[in-house]
Amino acid sequence: MATSALKIALTNRSPDAAVPCRYPAGTIRISALSNTTKAHPLSFSQSSTNYEATRFRPTRAFGSNRVSGSGDPAFDVVIVGAGIIGLTIARQFLLGSNLSVAIVDAAVPCAGATGAGQGYIWRVHKIPGSDKWELAMRSHQLWEEMAESITIQGMDPLLELGWKKTGSMLVGRTEEDCLALRKKVENLVDAGLGAKFLSSDELMAEEPSLNLGKEGGAAFMPDDCQIDARRAVAFIEKANRAFAAEGRYAEFFYEPVTGLLRSESSGEVEAVQTSKTTLRSKKAVIIAAGSWTGSLMHDILKDSEIELDFPVKPRKGHLLVLENFKSFKVNHGLMEAGYVNHESATLSSTTDPGNKSDANTASISMTATMDMSGRLVLGSSRQLVGFDTEIDESIIDRIWDRASEFFPQLKEASLRELSESREVRVGLRPYMPGGKPVIGPVPGLPMTFFAAGHEGEGLSLALGTAEMILNMVLESPHKARKGQEQGSLQGAVESEKTLTVGVVPRKVAREEIDLNESAKKQGLMTDEEFQAILDDVNRMEDDTAVVAEGLDLASRVVGESEVAEEGNRSESQARE
Repeated sequence: MATSALKIALTNRSPDAAVPCRYPAGTIRISALSNTTKAHPLSFSQSSTNYEATRFRPTRAFGSNRVSGSGDPAFDVVIVGAGIIGLTIARQFLLGSNLSVAIVDAAVPCAGATGAGQGYIWRVHKIPGSDKWELAMRSHQLWEEMAESITIQGMDPLLELGWKKTGSMLVGRTEEDCLALRKKVENLVDAGLGAKFLSSDELMAEEPSLNLGKEGGAAFMPDDCQIDARRAVAFIEKANRAFAAEGRYAEFFYEPVTGLLRSESSGEVEAVQTSKTTLRSKKAVIIAAGSWTGSLMHDILKDSEIELDFPVKPRKGHLLVLENFKSFKVNHGLMEAGYVNHESATLSSTTDPGNKSDANTASISMTATMDMSGRLVLGSSRQLVGFDTEIDESIIDRIWDRASEFFPQLKEASLRELSESREVRVGLRPYMPGGKPVIGPVPGLPMTFFAAGHEGEGLSLALGTAEMILNMVLESPHKARKGQEQGSLQGAVESEKTLTVGVVPRKVAREEIDLNESAKKQGLMTDEEFQAILDDVNRMEDDTAVVAEGLDLASRVVGESEVAEEGNRSESQARE
């Protein structure tokens, strides 16, 4: 199951347990900013780094961070969503700028998708040259740099991040599978990665318990790694909290967002209203609410002049985790060859909350790994069944049966007998049609940005996403271009061009298109160029897919103009 795919399905929750919050309809409004609201920010103490022991107990925030003449706390950047995307964006601002950051969530970190995934940041199933390729490679590089930095500081990446160099394999059982896997290896090698193809006999030496038959084989990435999401979150949060004493960081948990407050004169979002606090934002608001981003934005914009469709869907998944499983060990991260199609599959949708999950509508694909504690983790399933997170035993049975086709020893064990030593994780991947996350400005809301829709790739794309958002807010995309030319892929600018147009406005007024203003500021597009694109878009029918094509065209023009204007950037460089 993909990295940031899931949230743990909890039963018998204690009052302090993390409870997923779905933003209810009709509760969120855009209104004019006032100076009358009082606020009491919450943050966390820095007394302990043990993520099991602290379990996110809130205390008063360090410092006041209050606007003169106002009781409201003020920060340069306010981030909505404390999953791996929101936390790494906060980290990037804290380390890469002098800006202050507040992060707000209806629950706590690891209560949603981040805490329940399989933890892999593997690359063997990635597609060189795809829209997400540069972003994935940059993110992987940044994870490796983080692990190396931890080692240099005299700590153990295994303990801090759950970092394991497992290697990853995409395995096939037929001659047709192996032809495709050989081609994949060629593509990965051409892209500069150390991939290789393993024959059936070579694979048996690496994974003795895996039975693929004589025609079987695997694409193998020996240098790939995986992490433990909860430990990684604890490490990142500890680093973020170190800035709280300077007044640069605070956390506001168990505070659902109830509104965005806009300036009457400029229309810019100047504050985020939660159930308890008004958080003023001086520079940017980042929406990183995962599967809830769509419903959140729908309700926020419900009574405004802006109409916006953020078509993210919660894609439910199950993982089966077995404690003390001693029948065999898995030495690498494994997924079947069909996983790539499984990940991008368009599934039947059942959004009626009264309907139970139907196992027949689920896509099942084998994934297997051992976590840092030696537990066997098996997946995975994908369903579009709304926000349902109930455990479906029929899905668990299908995951077990599918895994048994690859590991015959599982057929000798009874899943029912393992019920006392198992954990089932159920959660919601934020799925965007087309498979690309949305990373970029929110049309019609200046200085507001999306970072959502990563589906099951939250962990593997998080650090690159954070870098992109920082560059967008600081208006320095040429930094990313320069880094890419030097081989560092700073900001993954190619992905920046293709991933920032996943939002599809249903009705766009000229004065509300933020892309025009942003492009002009960056010197990427003239008024005439953008107006030509805008005219084309306005002539299109009010259809989601057609408008998306128009905006994608605008995005391409932005990228092409950026190359053309490379020599005219001295002024913006001097400003930086």
